[in-house]
Amino acid sequence: MSESHDPVMLTWLNGTDVDALYMTNDEILAAVGEGLEAQGTPGGAVIEPRMHLTPDPAFNGHFNVLRGYVAPMGFAGVKIVGDYVDNYKRGLPSEMALLNLFDPQTGMPKAILDATFITDARTGALTALGARHLARKNSKVLGHVGARGTAYWNVRLLDHLFDFDEIRVHSRRPESRNAFAAKLSADLGKKITVTDNWRHCLEGADIMVEASRLNERKELFNADWITPGTCVIPYGTVSALDIRMTGIMDKIVIDDFSQFRAGKLGALRPHIDAGLVSEDTVHAELCQIVTGAKQGREREDERILFWHRGLSLSDIALGAAMLDKASRLGIGQQLRYR
Repeated sequence: MSESHDPVMLTWLNGTDVDALYMTNDEILAAVGEGLEAQGTPGGAVIEPRMHLTPDPAFNGHFNVLRGYVAPMGFAGVKIVGDYVDNYKRGLPSEMALLNLFDPQTGMPKAILDATFITDARTGALTALGARHLARKNSKVLGHVGARGTAYWNVRLLDHLFDFDEIRVHSRRPESRNAFAAKLSADLGKKITVTDNWRHCLEGADIMVEASRLNERKELFNADWITPGTCVIPYGTVSALDIRMTGIMDKIVIDDFSQFRAGKLGALRPHIDAGLVSEDTVHAELCQIVTGAKQGREREDERILFWHRGLSLSDIALGAAMLDKASRLGIGQQLRYR
């Protein structure tokens, strides 16, 4: 006769549950900040480079698989996110995801979360936290290229920290950039300037964010637009950066060296492949700056580039914070695993 065991349960947070949590700007920034602290602490985290699955090139999309462990939160996690550029034609978000959280000591599943919001919000939080350490404190003009879900949280959380006097946005499709600006204006309570080209969006901005969705590499982001004191934050999957850009930077900061080494995608991949940037020329990982091991911005006139590809640790940290809030509010469902 087999030995009997108590039921193994896990928490399920669906999209409606996630919406009901109403995660605030400060809650999101605090959670992702805790993930960075763990990453920068010896023994605090394990991160593996993201992996990709392309089912068929004809589908114009792929899956990203992110894996990590955050010791202070007691979770290991795996997130699978689909990145399908043409989903807007079907009325779907381009990025939809699930986050699976596990007990790292036993391997038992603890929770499954709709991670579409997590993907968007944690990306915006990493952009904002990078700017907190790397942009000039008095930055008042934001230029932002891209209008996908992560773009909204970039602008929202950056404005939460900097309270910009001017926000400019651009994306390839007029209907997309106009709708993006209208939502931002309503939510932030300030004017958003819609531009019809990259230069008008970025040139003269104190903080430049590039979150474009290119199918093939094009040098659309000109290095000549970057003046002393500018903070540049690119994370497009396919690079849009001028090949000269890394040569004018005083500092290059990344999110994780293992991801710097891996894969064929990302904003700086052409510069790495051409030998223009290497581990020796990278100033720091952001977590090293957050924990004080390295300096962030040291002079007003520094040109600084922060390249982030997305951290599994940020997904896990924000997911853990959402689970905690859901428990306190009685939100979510308990599912029997076995």
